Amino acid sequence: MSVIDIIFRVDSICKKYEKYDVDKHSANDSSGDAFARLYSSFESQIDATSEKAEMAAMETNRAKAVAMKAEVRRTKARLMDEIKKLHKLAQKKVKGLSQEELETRGDLVLMLSEKIQAIPDGSTNAAKTTGGCGTSSFNKNVKFDSEGQFNEGFYEQTEEGTHFRSAYEMRKMKQDEGLDVISEGLDTLKNLARDMNEELDRQVPLMDEIDTKVDKATTDIKNNNVRLKDNINKVS
Repeated sequence: MSVIDIIFRVDSICKKYEKYDVDKHSANDSSGDAFARLYSSFESQIDATSEKAEMAAMETNRAKAVAMKAEVRRTKARLMDEIKKLHKLAQKKVKGLSQEELETRGDLVLMLSEKIQAIPDGSTNAAKTTGGCGTSSFNKNVKFDSEGQFNEGFYEQTEEGTHFRSAYEMRKMKQDEGLDVISEGLDTLKNLARDMNEELDRQVPLMDEIDTKVDKATTDIKNNNVRLKDNINKVS
């Protein structure tokens, strides 16, 4: 892969994901892209819930810690219920959005759901990840107990969900392979630059020697010209 190919590859990857840069586009949430607005909201709520979970883990008052963890579980349950709205928006076609970018939105929703479930809440189910997320609809059989904990039937894996996750893993693997190629290309460029610097360092003494010889030859020519001029004057 040439340097130009690497540069174009990096640019395409950056352009592909820059629209999901929440910090960069938070000021443009009113542009009419409902997915971007809701995605930004989910990101903020997940961060806030993660911070609350960390505070609950460090809380020394047992009763207060239990109450905080219960609140975290309720928030997680609410987010998992509301994320179905985000999934529907991810499937909605948007003007100027390619099919590949539309599929990427589905990947982002899946990653969000996994981030939500990964938030520690004091229950054994907190560390479980999703079994799959269908490309057309979320599992409707999501149930929670009185404290917001997920039951054993939470987010059941379906054939459609398995297919979606397999496609997601395949795209992720291809992207990782592309990044590995870019990394190898950059390493090659780095090694090439180092070799060029070493070669230039070796050439410096030779250049200095050439300059010295040129200066000496110039001086000799000037002296010979002076002597030749004197001899001509004497003869004439």
